Amino acid sequence: AAAAPRKAALMPIRISLVPGILKAIQEGLVKISSVHNFCPLPTGITAAAPNLFLPSSRDVRERDQWLRHTKRTLDFASQVGARVMGQAHFFFSSPAKNLKAYGRKHPGASPSSDEAYRSLRDAALARMRRKMGPFWDNTKASIESVLAHAADRGVKLGVENREKFEELPLDSDFPEYLKSLSVAGVSGYWHDSGHAHIKQQMGVIDHASQLETNAPATLGFHLHDTDSKGRDHQPIGGGEIDFEMVSRFWRPEHLLVLEFSPRLKSEEIAASRDKVRDLIRARFGD
Repeated sequence: AAAAPRKAALMPIRISLVPGILKAIQEGLVKISSVHNFCPLPTGITAAAPNLFLPSSRDVRERDQWLRHTKRTLDFASQVGARVMGQAHFFFSSPAKNLKAYGRKHPGASPSSDEAYRSLRDAALARMRRKMGPFWDNTKASIESVLAHAADRGVKLGVENREKFEELPLDSDFPEYLKSLSVAGVSGYWHDSGHAHIKQQMGVIDHASQLETNAPATLGFHLHDTDSKGRDHQPIGGGEIDFEMVSRFWRPEHLLVLEFSPRLKSEEIAASRDKVRDLIRARFGD
């Protein structure tokens, strides 16, 4: 039988935790499979902050800070033996404010049945396409600037689908963007199940289609559930996501990372782990 994907946990890493982590690795107590940018966190930051510095920024000083801390993350990933670094992109003030306002006024609005909602969604997507040019150019240039650094350290960049309407890359752009990168074999698609479901709730994507389209380039998954109100990082089975569908796209080489809210109880995390194990057995056997 094929080997099952490997599971891992995700947590924000303050700089003060690094000596203990390195000691635990040396003693064989833990193994690190992936890290999320930025890791370790910049000095003075104590909570996860993937958008603290933006690769899309018009401010060259902020892009320089993004580059410095991203290279530092790649160095740390190499040091601890991680093979993937997750990367988030962000860009500018939301073109979706009318869509969000409509959703607040019509909480039961469904993309499948509400024509006015669909019109606003399509208008917001069109505006993003018109306005995103310089931000997307900055983001692509920033990523290009770290590809060789990643290759030298044997670490791959996982380009993650994001949950907000205005974040880059746009969901439909992943295949073309990943093929366009100048250094082959360094980057791939990283699928966040909760983010994809939020986008599906917004009528922006179909979750299964997003997985199928990006399957050839997928490196791994962030696994967490999302409820009907769009709250993610919930325990597996505690929301609306069809994880049997998601598991059909797992391959033996993938990393599966359980990404939960720190508010979850330990028994909820353990139950989620067991559900993922059951899905792995159903897909790959014992």
